[in-house]
Amino acid sequence: MSTRAGVDYSAWDHIYVSDDEDVASPYVDTPSLFRMRHRARLEKMADFQQKGEDLENNFAQCRRLLEEAQGRLKELQQVKKEGEEDEEQEAELKRVQTEVRELKKDEKAFEKMMEQYRREEKKLPWNVDTISKEGFSKSVLNIQPVTKEEREEEVEKHKTFVQKYTKEIKHFGMLRRWDDSQKYLSDNPHLVCEETANYLVVICIDFEIDEKHALMEQVAHQAIVMQFILDLARTLKVDPRGCFRQFFSKIKTADKPYQDAFDRELELLKERVRSCAQIRMEDAMKEVEEEERQKRLGPGGLDPVEVYESLPKEIQRSFDEKNIQMLQEALSKLDPEEGKYHLRRCIDSGLWVPDSGEGHDEDEDEDEEEG
Repeated sequence: MSTRAGVDYSAWDHIYVSDDEDVASPYVDTPSLFRMRHRARLEKMADFQQKGEDLENNFAQCRRLLEEAQGRLKELQQVKKEGEEDEEQEAELKRVQTEVRELKKDEKAFEKMMEQYRREEKKLPWNVDTISKEGFSKSVLNIQPVTKEEREEEVEKHKTFVQKYTKEIKHFGMLRRWDDSQKYLSDNPHLVCEETANYLVVICIDFEIDEKHALMEQVAHQAIVMQFILDLARTLKVDPRGCFRQFFSKIKTADKPYQDAFDRELELLKERVRSCAQIRMEDAMKEVEEEERQKRLGPGGLDPVEVYESLPKEIQRSFDEKNIQMLQEALSKLDPEEGKYHLRRCIDSGLWVPDSGEGHDEDEDEDEEEG
């Protein structure tokens, strides 16, 4: 599309800019998500650039070989004109002529591939890594570090927003049609913000932990919708509440590259959610195990399970069979110091509960049992 003045605005159709370093909610590891997205984009750009370099190198080599073959061909043709040709030179002339024809075909093929590559290069969406080039080799940034007070204020802002609009955010997360999502945001424009995007990711993780995978994927889709709207707002430098309709207009009629970009971001988010859910479940299991261990601790602060596993086999068997006489016999077979060591650990872990507080000596314990 162009104006009367001849300005072509179609270039704006391919802009895709995301500030991958923005700080998001502390409850969601969004910076890691941004870094993954940025890394994936850089890798794709590098692959595309490498493809172009390989084409150029192969094209240059083909031209070099063609020039060499044409030079040999001229020499052989000159020899033929001078009448000094023999059968061997005739065969060589035919071979070089064939080689020149093949190399010319290769040259035309490379020219077509280079043209195709340049067309694809022009269609690539812009992003923060390609939209501009540095004007100077030195930059001075005046970036103030985030203070503890600002971080706490950000946390409180997120908590307040989520508490106030939890129901509305969850409803948006369950919408499936583009038109329904657009209408709901039109009725609730306050939801178009980072807090909504972050809380949608939290909901995704909760669903994945509960093994509600289909619901996780549904909400993840809406989280990427919100993220794309926020990215568009940063690109256009406008309030996201004022540009979400532009996103829906574009996505509903999206070309393949734009739709592929959306799908790729969605898959990356789902992978991240699964990873976070797995980590949270593992941490929860460790906490449960530690709580159970703390409950098991005996009067001396030792874990009876750990103590039991460290005992000699005969002593273990006496506890398995609850046989006091077998325990006393097993202890008597040990070195006195070793026997006292195991007995003390059994008392401290609660495996052995003496009848009185004087149950530290082997002989005293035996007397108490006999009494």
